[in-house]
Amino acid sequence: MFNLSRYFSTVSFILIVLAAGVLGPLYQKLSLQQMQDLAEGRNLAMAQVFQNSLRSQLDELMGSSVGRDVAFLRESDEARLLQGRVLELMRDTAVVRVKIYNRLGNTVFSTDSAQIGESRLDNPGFRSAMTGTIASELTYRDKADKFEGTLARLDVLSSYIPVRGKDHSVEGVLELYQDVTPFVDQLQRNMWLVTGGVALVFSALYMMQFIVVRRAQGILEDQEGRIAAARDTLEIQVAARTEELRRTNTQLEGEIVERRQAQSKLNYLAYHDPLTGLSNRRSFIERLEESLRENARQGERLAVLFIDLDQFKQVNDSLGHGVGDELLVSVAARLAEHVRLIDMLARLGGDEFICLMEGVRSEKDVEVLAQEIIGAFDYPFRLGDHELFLSASVGISLTSGEGETVMDLMRNADTAMYRAKAHGRGNYHFYTPEMTRDAQERIRMENLLRRALDNHELAVYLQPQVDTQTGQLLGAEALVRWNSPELGLVMPTRFIPLAEDSGLIVGLGNWVLRETCRQVMQWQASGFELPQVSVNLSVKQLERPEFIDILSDILDETGMEPERLKLELTESVVMAFGNATELLERLRDLGIRLALDDFGTGYSSLSYLKLLPVHQLKIDRSFVDGIGRNSGDEAIIRTIMELARSLEFEVVAEGVETVEQADFLANLGCEMLQGYLHGRAVLPSEFRARWSEPS
Repeated sequence: MFNLSRYFSTVSFILIVLAAGVLGPLYQKLSLQQMQDLAEGRNLAMAQVFQNSLRSQLDELMGSSVGRDVAFLRESDEARLLQGRVLELMRDTAVVRVKIYNRLGNTVFSTDSAQIGESRLDNPGFRSAMTGTIASELTYRDKADKFEGTLARLDVLSSYIPVRGKDHSVEGVLELYQDVTPFVDQLQRNMWLVTGGVALVFSALYMMQFIVVRRAQGILEDQEGRIAAARDTLEIQVAARTEELRRTNTQLEGEIVERRQAQSKLNYLAYHDPLTGLSNRRSFIERLEESLRENARQGERLAVLFIDLDQFKQVNDSLGHGVGDELLVSVAARLAEHVRLIDMLARLGGDEFICLMEGVRSEKDVEVLAQEIIGAFDYPFRLGDHELFLSASVGISLTSGEGETVMDLMRNADTAMYRAKAHGRGNYHFYTPEMTRDAQERIRMENLLRRALDNHELAVYLQPQVDTQTGQLLGAEALVRWNSPELGLVMPTRFIPLAEDSGLIVGLGNWVLRETCRQVMQWQASGFELPQVSVNLSVKQLERPEFIDILSDILDETGMEPERLKLELTESVVMAFGNATELLERLRDLGIRLALDDFGTGYSSLSYLKLLPVHQLKIDRSFVDGIGRNSGDEAIIRTIMELARSLEFEVVAEGVETVEQADFLANLGCEMLQGYLHGRAVLPSEFRARWSEPS
């Protein structure tokens, strides 16, 4: 019989492949051209910034470069000044290199001074720019030098841009190298998505047509099957009767085998982790007890190493528990295969593994094992379409011959693991008795903090924010203090991180919000007006889905106007929160003002910053401290002020302690000052007594 389905399958598949072969490259070419046009536009805009900011230096450099030797162009004071100005403008941008050529094609300036003096007269891009046309080229580089350091594996768009004089004639060429790796990576991801979408659509169309053809083929085959079925019925009945007789004879033997298999499986599950096949907690404890007895008799030492995966929770949250389970299986296999010195490896549960090393001669032996464990995570785990990078933290507990128990060793290794995490991912740390004391002190402080709210031990202090020019009170920042009967006055730097780790920060933060709003409205009722008050937020508060409702309830309860409340978030909080822009827009819609605290000390993504609905930037005190002493800090402050003016943000400077600092900030246009120069953080009663006096 003619196989209609096979014929259709072959012809349709060939046609689909041909169509995909034409559409795929066409889409890739169009997308790449669009990305290059966008990047070239950014280069042109950045070139305009360079020309506007460095017009006088560029004119002088173009005019005086002819006849000057290379050493002068590299080492002169003008060259060093221009180098500094250019690097300052490049900071926190995607530009990795800047070069300037005169009309003769000679390199008169480059952020890589070794290239000064090179001739580019025959370069097509230079020639095109000299005719007034912008020329760009996309290249891939294994590495590129930038003033912050060497960048590896990046895509670079180099643009030759004409530099025009006052008479609009081309006086030279500015070449910008822009790191477009994120755009190229996004393009590749989009290509995969489009490819997947096209494949899905073609597959669906193919399957629908195939079902119709298959149905027609099935009707033909059904007629043939009816005849064959009638013939086979008798044979099936005979075979069934024969099988029934055989099953009766072997049933008893089969039940015995099943019982033995079930018992064997139960024994296996009792001592093994069902997911990874490694030994489980029970098996590890029994082996460790036996090893302790053997080592005590032989006078040898052993080590317990507690292994915790650093980023495993992110995998579970983003990719699901199915991928998380596959990853745990791969981790177990890699540790068992690549780590040579482990005497026993077990999984305790979740992303926690533990291993035993016997016959330890010195700590160096254990360090080698710990380094092997950490090194096993140097290359990625490939699970289907996912490529995952992990690291591990390792805590080590060594026997000392002083009668340690199994639980002592496991608990000490766990404590050391947390100390390793505190020093950064991918580290190991040996247990010391001081760690137990630190952990006990931490538990004690956490217990005291839990009861601090109920016992009224916490208080909101206020630090003034004043007008830079007049010294008039414009607002205040609310800062929490803890006056513990056992510990005395505890500063936030001690207990806020503890509250973050333990989850107490949510209740504490909501209390500070409510208490601050209540205090402002109480002052208003008694005739003292505080124009605005700032409260710091934790990422833990923002992660709670009910945060907006709680904040609205606080405003309703206290009668506080939303526009008088300003919420401060650090850059790290914003970057760590997945849908920060959406949440901040909801806060802004309520009428609440938003400030970015400690600006410049974290991950300052300018492309991300312009999308955030914030109203104010706060210059960190670490930069203010350098005024008059550190030109780098002063340059950063100037840059922040320029950025704020461009994005129409207010600016508050923290940590202002001297008149010199205040004058410097005032000259730059900073609107508000906060610091010891105008007042420390004090209790509400003292704050009112100070600022309700006639000025």
